Amino acid sequence: MKHITRTVWILSLVSLFTDTASEMLYPILPIYLQTIGFSVVLIGILEGVAEATAGISKGYFGKLSDVSARRVPFVQLGYAFSAISKPMMALFIYPLWIFFARTLDRFGKGIRTGARDALLSHEATPQTKGKIFGFHRSMDTLGAVFGPALALVYLYFYPEDYVTLFYIAFIPGLLAILASFYLKDKKRTSQKEKVTTPFFSFLKYWKESPKAYRKLVIGLLIFTLFNSSDVFLLLKAKEAGLDDTMVIGVYIFYNLIYALFAFPIGILADKIGLKTIFILGLALFATVYFGMSVSTHLYLFFGLFFLYGIYASATEGISKAWITNISEKKDTATAIGTYSGLQSICTMIASSLTGFIWYQFGATVAFITIGAMTVLVLIYFLTIPRPVAVSDI
Repeated sequence: MKHITRTVWILSLVSLFTDTASEMLYPILPIYLQTIGFSVVLIGILEGVAEATAGISKGYFGKLSDVSARRVPFVQLGYAFSAISKPMMALFIYPLWIFFARTLDRFGKGIRTGARDALLSHEATPQTKGKIFGFHRSMDTLGAVFGPALALVYLYFYPEDYVTLFYIAFIPGLLAILASFYLKDKKRTSQKEKVTTPFFSFLKYWKESPKAYRKLVIGLLIFTLFNSSDVFLLLKAKEAGLDDTMVIGVYIFYNLIYALFAFPIGILADKIGLKTIFILGLALFATVYFGMSVSTHLYLFFGLFFLYGIYASATEGISKAWITNISEKKDTATAIGTYSGLQSICTMIASSLTGFIWYQFGATVAFITIGAMTVLVLIYFLTIPRPVAVSDI
């Protein structure tokens, strides 16, 4: 566990607690919303508004964190908003209140993302970025194992008691808030003069950013346009005949593999290269989607979700490590926030696009299209030079 500092441990535990709370509600949120009168269309609008809020705010608060040279307040406030939003969704069932609570959750994610990843980056060297981000992803994703598992156990004993789960989810959220108070900003060597930060000022970073950053992010965003929500994978499993319990079970299995492999794959990436591991991850992603297009057997689904967990381990944390390595230290949160913001918008488009193709031509065509486009993106990444850390130049 060399190089895993106190700050990395605390941030990882905070993410673990928060993801446990969020993922406890993920499988039952659409069902709960329908029981209180939300139509499928309204659920879609709700999620779209929430994700758009998260996406746009990531860039702004990342820039604000860099301008103020502070990280911890953004992390603390962001996780606090996400925690208190959980019981709020059960407190009242008025549509406007539900929209406010769900948006507050995503707004919290927007506030904390850039600052948190900047803190992680500052705790690493260019040679240990894969390990640090991989460890954080492992801990974060363990929450996606614990959360749905706890929900399954609770609903087994108390079927359809969704409201109580929202209150229970506040407990790990509260633990995340308490853990965040152990974080400390490093002392600044000089006081930055106050600078006005317009809401969309982070977009200027695109012109100011290194060429390597723009080339990398363009590839990541093109991939995101065809990397739709995991819900479509679960729907395919359901369509193939898996019952609800098995569908949740395969989702937990995927997250378990992701959690177990993110850290060792991060260590491997530091040794053989972030680019190499990322490209291997894209190859696994394409394999999974081609496989899903024809898969009908239970064991094959588990095999594909195993590969999907490896793919996530090889790309999610690795991409952020890559970005921070080719960005100036003073712009770390802005670089991450700008990418994350644009990524959120592309993710919304991706899910809409996949849903349209699925509706018009069927699941098989949708999955083959995604697999084929991923192969093209993989070829694009082969043309990108090996990343050289800014501090190495």
